[in-house]
Amino acid sequence: MEQAVCCYRHPDRETGIRCTRCERPICPECMVSASVGFQCPECLGEARRTTPAPRTVVGGTVAADPHLVTKILIGLNLAVFVLVQALGDRLAGDLSLYAYCDPVVRQYCIGVSEGPDQWYRLISSVFAHQEYWHIGFNMLTLWWIGAPLEAALGRARYLALYLISGLGGSALVLLLAPYPGALGASGAIFGLFGATAVFMRRSRMDMRPILILLGLNLFFSFTWSNVSWQGHLGGLAAGTVIAIGMAYAPRERRDLVQWGTCAAVLAATLVASWIAVAQITA
Repeated sequence: MEQAVCCYRHPDRETGIRCTRCERPICPECMVSASVGFQCPECLGEARRTTPAPRTVVGGTVAADPHLVTKILIGLNLAVFVLVQALGDRLAGDLSLYAYCDPVVRQYCIGVSEGPDQWYRLISSVFAHQEYWHIGFNMLTLWWIGAPLEAALGRARYLALYLISGLGGSALVLLLAPYPGALGASGAIFGLFGATAVFMRRSRMDMRPILILLGLNLFFSFTWSNVSWQGHLGGLAAGTVIAIGMAYAPRERRDLVQWGTCAAVLAATLVASWIAVAQITA
């Protein structure tokens, strides 16, 4: 009489199935479907520990939802827009970016030039909108441009690119047009435009679509009234430089070069903002 074969984890359960890796008998509760046959929990765990996690083209972690950060950014912008519509111009004024000192009464300063506690405006203005057309156009563009870029970069690198591009736009606004200032996500979105162009160039793709789209947006930036071309150009410059660092970083020093580039651009935007405020308050 043959001896019954039982699951190695449950000795009281007979089975005719064996793990394809270690060949130990496993019962239906223990078997895990594999590309060929079934595996036991231990072998599956070992495979997960030894198999490198999938990475994006720039070394970022591949996420289950590759567009999560873009969705969150759109949600934050929409939430702030609803609050601005509900609470009126006062909230918009509290969030927008501007700096001014009276040329006669030098002690009277408002906005970023009022003091360090007002520097939050450099980033709060990136999430603030007043007009329906403004929020609509920016959020549609953020989804069309940002979602594919997030999938290519990974969440952390994409979020750094977006936020620092927004700060780059704020810095150039303070340098060139501190009053009446600006608000909106356009600077950050122009940074995504620049990054998309860099990665398309790196991948040897046809760049005509993104260049035409970028050219049209720049044309509108300089021809439409009440549009901050300074914020657009500042975001475009910051995003382009960051993307170059991410796209062309050597593999052996990829993280160092990529995050070093982000840190350098961030430092440059903060220094430029400090110089701008110093000029206004001098």
